[in-house]
Amino acid sequence: MSTEEFMLDTDDLTRRMDGALAALRTEFASLRTGRASGSMLEPIHVDAYGQPTPINQLGTINVPEPRMVTINVWDKGMVSKVEKAIRDSGLGINPQLNGTIIMLPIPELNEERRRELTKVAGHYAETARVAIRNLRRDGMDQIKKAKSKHLSEDDASFWEDEVQEMTDKYIKLVDQALEAKQHEIMQV
Repeated sequence: MSTEEFMLDTDDLTRRMDGALAALRTEFASLRTGRASGSMLEPIHVDAYGQPTPINQLGTINVPEPRMVTINVWDKGMVSKVEKAIRDSGLGINPQLNGTIIMLPIPELNEERRRELTKVAGHYAETARVAIRNLRRDGMDQIKKAKSKHLSEDDASFWEDEVQEMTDKYIKLVDQALEAKQHEIMQV
C-alpha cells in the first residue's frame, strides 16, 4: 500500500484538537480575574420554567465598568432565581438588586484566591492536554491498522511524525494559553 492509498485524515485531527483548545479557552473565560466579564456567568444555569437555563437566555448581560457586570432580567419572576443561582455558584460575588437589574460588583482578588485560580487554570489545561493526547492515540491507532494492511514502514513513520508534530504544536498552544491566563490572574 503506498502513501497515496492511505491518507490519515489530518483535517479531522486538526479540527478535533482545535475543539479541545476552544473548550479550554471557554473554561478559562469562566475564571474570574478581578476584571468584569460577561463570560464568567456562562457556567451558571438557573432553574427556569422547569429546566436549567443559562443566564444569558434570561436577561441581557452588560459590563458597564471594569469592575461591574449587570444583568437586566427580562421576566420579573426570574430575578430572585437568577440572584440565588449566582450566590450559589461559588464565584464569590454578592449580587445587588435594583428592580429587574442585578448588579454584580467584582471585588479585588486576594493573593490566596489568585493562587487557587491559577491551580484551577492548570487543571483545565491538563484536561485539554489529555484530550489532545487521546486524539494523538486515535491517529496512531489508525496508522497501526493501516500498517497491518501492508502500509510500508517508511509511510507509517511519515504519518506518525505528522501526528506527533501536530500533537506537539497543540500541547504548546495549551501551555501558552495557560501561561497567559495565569499571568492575567496574578496581575494586581
